[in-house]
Amino acid sequence: MKLHHQIFLAMILGGLAGWVTSEDTRILGIAVIEAYDLIGTLFINALKMLVVPLITTAIISGLVNVGQGKNLGRLGAKTVLFYMSTSLIAILIGLLLVNITTPGIIDGEPARDLLGFAANTQDVLQKIEGRGAGEFTQILLQMLPPNLVQAAADGQMLGLIVFSLLFGFFLRTLAGAPGDTLRNMVEGFYEVMVSITMLIIRFAPLGVFGLIAATVTRTGLDALEPLLWFFFTVLAALFLHAFVVMPLLIRVLAQRSPWRHFQAMSPALMTAFSSASSAATLPLTMDCVQKRSGVSKRTASFVLPLGATVNMDGTALYECAAAIFIAQAYGLDLSFGMQFAIVFTALITSIGVASIPAASLVAITVILGIIGLPAEAIGLILVTDRILDMCRTAVNVWGDSVGAVLLARSEGEENVLQTPMRQLDGQRHAV
Repeated sequence: MKLHHQIFLAMILGGLAGWVTSEDTRILGIAVIEAYDLIGTLFINALKMLVVPLITTAIISGLVNVGQGKNLGRLGAKTVLFYMSTSLIAILIGLLLVNITTPGIIDGEPARDLLGFAANTQDVLQKIEGRGAGEFTQILLQMLPPNLVQAAADGQMLGLIVFSLLFGFFLRTLAGAPGDTLRNMVEGFYEVMVSITMLIIRFAPLGVFGLIAATVTRTGLDALEPLLWFFFTVLAALFLHAFVVMPLLIRVLAQRSPWRHFQAMSPALMTAFSSASSAATLPLTMDCVQKRSGVSKRTASFVLPLGATVNMDGTALYECAAAIFIAQAYGLDLSFGMQFAIVFTALITSIGVASIPAASLVAITVILGIIGLPAEAIGLILVTDRILDMCRTAVNVWGDSVGAVLLARSEGEENVLQTPMRQLDGQRHAV
């Protein structure tokens, strides 16, 4: 059975298992929810174990192989332009839909009292207490960490990316035997990390089963009822961005089949959905983009690690929609200028706060502060946050992969999305 079919089956079985069990269910004296958590956590930990060495070696290797300096600058500029453009489009889609459906208004009245705050509002507020616009100075400091090992341990990927970019750039200029030896060592390290990634990917269906089962067991479907209009508005906006805007970009700019790319990326997308972590999904994303979509290692190893850290289309869309929804629920009539400020802040925060804990919630509290609402207002959206987090993470990963395809085609790569999936699957089974 193909990997994406295995993962899809695991999602269905995980949903069924979570539906028929509860947090109190025990088998042979063992709590079922703990077993689900163990399986899911082991898989996520295995993927996260790869993130630091894979990102550093991928970026360094990509820079060494990217070509001359002018090519590097051109690819970097196009990458930044693409990420900023698609994030802005995503935000505008979210803004448009939430203004059309007005989920914060029920029967002509603000819905604040009808919705109520989520039960875990205070717990979340404690986690993000003291965070806000001041985080931007901390983000700048994270770019140059005093202790690279400590930064890696704390999950501060921005510093690792800056260091890897500097290391790779100057390694390109190192001549003679020392340069050749070091370049070969980095290349070998990267290939080993890819092999370890492939080993862990084989267990993806088990990990996805545990993650989905644990989520459904805890939240069930009742969690959606109080916020259905907001939930489906965000889902519709994410759908439009992922399955209308992005496929059009692939068809028009890359002149390739969007469906073919979706098939290639399905294992990574389902893993992103179940794990709700772009960083944890990065090893699988890189594997799918290179081996199934045909993007060169040169492009994928440069574009995707950056995208996993700074390109958050789904998150940016959600931040804007959530802020407008909360404002509607509180009865605020936002002017065009205020909505423009929300769009700009969502664009910047989706890039800037992605590397800190509770990233999207921190960004939303920043936006709420701009429009004059208390941080406690975030409690209106916490009920559905986990499920929407899974959806927007999948959109984030999809956006990264589309960027890799478009940038590869803009660099003249002809093999992108050219090999039929049946032939690729046959090669995989033969191996």
